Amino acid sequence: MTEIEETKNAAEPGQAAAGKKKKKGKKRGIRSLQDFALEVLVCVAILYVLFAHIIGICQMPTADMYPGIGSGDFLLYYRLDKDPKAQDVVVLTKNKTRYVGRVVAAQGDTIEIKKDGTIVINGYTMQETNIFYETYPLKGFTEYPLTLQDGECFVMADRRGETEDSRFYGPVKYKELDGTVLSVFRRTNL
Repeated sequence: MTEIEETKNAAEPGQAAAGKKKKKGKKRGIRSLQDFALEVLVCVAILYVLFAHIIGICQMPTADMYPGIGSGDFLLYYRLDKDPKAQDVVVLTKNKTRYVGRVVAAQGDTIEIKKDGTIVINGYTMQETNIFYETYPLKGFTEYPLTLQDGECFVMADRRGETEDSRFYGPVKYKELDGTVLSVFRRTNL
């Protein structure tokens, strides 16, 4: 064999190896693209489950919770909490309208709102340090004293003027609750 033939034969295995490397590179590229697409799909599925069934986001529809929550603020709420405690802020849907309010009494409690603006729960006068508005009963709506049945709560807005809350539409059934507010994102300066 001549020197040229030896060089030619030696070069052929190198070319075959380069061709194999190109095929492996293409396979790795396709594989990494598939892995990326799978990761994106898993992330989308997790976000869907999280925000469709566990966490909710809504915008505060009115200024009924002012000054704590302003009109237009965004609320992050926990959909799975259907057993509210007193002072929890909840998102609810009543008569096809979304409301946000504070739970002042829960199932089994007896509530009375007197003409002098006093709220009495289970015989004790309620002291609210974070409410800056007078609380009066709305005439012609809810009758007092009112004892809440199992699965009901009494919800009032923080701004107690002529707002629509349980004084207007009565007790809220737990199944009407969308969830308990976890966090408030201020709309101011966004």
